[in-house]
Amino acid sequence: MAVFCPCLGENVSLHAYSPGDIIIGGIFPIHGEINRSTVSGQLSCSGYDIQTFLRSQVMIHAIREINQRTPRVLPNFTIGYDIYDTCGNVSLAIRATLQLLRRQSESQSCLVPTRFQSALTEPETKAMIGEASSEVSIAVARVVALSSLTQISYGATSQLLSRKSKFPTFLRTIPSDEHQTKAIAELVTKFYWKSVAIVTSDDEYGKYGSEKLEALFSEKEEKKVCNEFIFILPDNFSQNNNCLADLMCKINNSSAEAFILFTKESNVLVIMRAAIEHSLNRTWIATDTWSTSMKVSTLPGIEVAGEVFGFVSKRNEVPGFKDYVISMFNGTTNGLLEDYLTHCPLCSDQPENGESNCSLTNKQTSKQCLDPSFLANYIDQDMSYNIYLAVQVIAEGLRSVLKCDNHHCKHSTEFTAQELFMEIKNVNFTVNNTTHIFFDSNGDPGIGYDILYWNMTESKPHTRIKTIGEYLPNREIKVPDDLVNKMLSVKVSVYNCSKICKPGQELKMQNKRCCKYCIPCADGEFSAGDGKECKRCSAKNYSSPQRDTCLEKTVEFLHWSDPFVIFLNALGVFGITVTIVFAVLFTIYRGTPVVKAVGGYLCLLELFSLLACFCLSFSFAGKPTNGSCMVGLPLFGIAFSLCISCILANLLQILVGFSFQLNKESWAKRLHQPVAMVTIVTGIQLALCVPWLYHYPPYADEEIFSESILKQCEKGSKKFFIAMLAYNAFLALICFLFAFKSKQLPDLYKNASLITISMLLFLIIWIFFIPIYISLIGKYKSAIECTAILISSYSILGCHLAPKCYIMVFRKELNNESAITEYIRKHYEQKGVAVVKS
Repeated sequence: MAVFCPCLGENVSLHAYSPGDIIIGGIFPIHGEINRSTVSGQLSCSGYDIQTFLRSQVMIHAIREINQRTPRVLPNFTIGYDIYDTCGNVSLAIRATLQLLRRQSESQSCLVPTRFQSALTEPETKAMIGEASSEVSIAVARVVALSSLTQISYGATSQLLSRKSKFPTFLRTIPSDEHQTKAIAELVTKFYWKSVAIVTSDDEYGKYGSEKLEALFSEKEEKKVCNEFIFILPDNFSQNNNCLADLMCKINNSSAEAFILFTKESNVLVIMRAAIEHSLNRTWIATDTWSTSMKVSTLPGIEVAGEVFGFVSKRNEVPGFKDYVISMFNGTTNGLLEDYLTHCPLCSDQPENGESNCSLTNKQTSKQCLDPSFLANYIDQDMSYNIYLAVQVIAEGLRSVLKCDNHHCKHSTEFTAQELFMEIKNVNFTVNNTTHIFFDSNGDPGIGYDILYWNMTESKPHTRIKTIGEYLPNREIKVPDDLVNKMLSVKVSVYNCSKICKPGQELKMQNKRCCKYCIPCADGEFSAGDGKECKRCSAKNYSSPQRDTCLEKTVEFLHWSDPFVIFLNALGVFGITVTIVFAVLFTIYRGTPVVKAVGGYLCLLELFSLLACFCLSFSFAGKPTNGSCMVGLPLFGIAFSLCISCILANLLQILVGFSFQLNKESWAKRLHQPVAMVTIVTGIQLALCVPWLYHYPPYADEEIFSESILKQCEKGSKKFFIAMLAYNAFLALICFLFAFKSKQLPDLYKNASLITISMLLFLIIWIFFIPIYISLIGKYKSAIECTAILISSYSILGCHLAPKCYIMVFRKELNNESAITEYIRKHYEQKGVAVVKS
């Protein structure tokens, strides 16, 4: 028997009612769209969905099966139903829900009672099944919560519905989007896809799905997935040609390896028709809203659109339902079935191929018959089975609230909807020994997903969708290994741009957001291959020319085997030898005039300082250490100051000895204190170098270049270094001036002239040394320091002391007092000065 609600009108929505001791409500979007007439109050629905019609019949079949089962599920009681077509519209769904919440004894009014306060009166309907979409279910759930009526959805997956504070009586037999998004993310990772794009609808279902997927993809650090774009479809997408064109352009220009369509079936139909028209051979990921859609999978030319992977809640056949449909519904009737048969009567003279072109619209006037066996091909195994589970859950809850066994029930039907809800939410049983069903604290079932694949080579559309794997919450996704290997073997495609690179290259984003190209690693970086990210070599390594590995940098310093170092060391050894020989000669001839002329015992101190300078030249070769750096320049500064102070004392001796105009109070005579002068002059340099060595000592350091590491000595303090050099230069300048002034004095051994030359050489050497030292980079920088020290030492050894040794060995006739006296006499005679002969 079919009953139509008068206030809704025939043109608004379909309705089927069957009486019983306990009524279960149902809301199904049998029509997909609602049309509003210009005439006030006139509404009509279009877009008849055969699959949803069959789902409504699943509910009726399941209730009929429970009522007829032996032994009886509810002895002495029968279950009735009250089913409405919502046309997929929230407003109509709420109106239908209000109809379910009325009491049968009240007038058949569709309006809310005028005197109700916080809750509606106890309804005749004790539980309801529906709706398919999250958007409608959310609106309905807010209404039924007023009467604590149990609502069990078979298709609403929004995570928002898991919030019990907002939707206390909502339950579902389909997993929430939280698990579906996790399953999609796991599949993308399993197939090694690096880039995806998301197309979503502007509703709760689409918003949550896109946001959750984006978060999941960004969380995967090791196998990070790039989301190229999120395209949000407006409510009027099916009529918005500009929006469709924009989407097709994005997909056509995209580098994404898979496109996730997180939207309702009607939107997918529009997208897939356009994809077929543009021959977009892409990979699509279907959500549970359209993964088993016969409308989409049977589109002409669907194979041109590419391959489809999908997710659907765990599938199973509804026991006996296929035979029920093929048997022409066992001769039963209901309002929904009667409406269907007015447009497509059942017949048995279909063509041999079993195809049918029966489609239902409001404008259709011709009647076409449909073979029941072909109608059975529209039966899905996901939402239909979820509806079947919902009926079984309600029946199990009724058994509990009525305290039934196989023979009778202890309680009457005078129970409240809330009492039934409390029993239903706690059910925990196995349906037909195949499906274990229970609800968690959020009202979600512990059911996973089947993974589907659309086999486009299959000729029969109804057998095209195959189950290839499964996903269970908090478990690893299962897909065939051969399919994973196939995906892994796809190294390069026009969509992902590039997946494999030569060693020394990395996959890197370029113009497109998710399009990666093989980019050579920069200098100092390396990549072992397979597009791995370029990593920086350590400070002591550099990248090979191919950038595929790191090579150890060459450590550079003045090796003892270096030809230039060998030459400098030879000069140092020679200088040490000559200095020692000179010291021996000066010791042997220490009482002779020539030794006295160069300062006597001061010349031995001078030779000692030169010996120290020659020895210090060896500290610049070899691998620098803190010790070698400390004895280099600082000790040279002290030793050379000692040497110059001896020369300065010798010059003052000459100046005082031959300048007869000097009186006893002259400054020259007052300064002529050799020991004091040497001590003071050297002490000043010592006062500079000791704090330098104590507070800021030179140390061994390294300077890192692109392919080498230079070991060298750092000065510690540039100020002390400059002060040391400046002080020695100042002493050399004073010696030069004194020597230049003393050149006019009668000096047989030419001390003043030779000192002038040696000091001039010293000044020139260090004037040239400074700019060369500053500009030079490399291991030979310390060799320049060593060279300057050797030349400075040789200038004094060769110009000041060597001529004296020559006289001592080869010109002994000049090394006596008579020779000196004769030279002085002749000097003054030439100047016209009277000389007294002894």
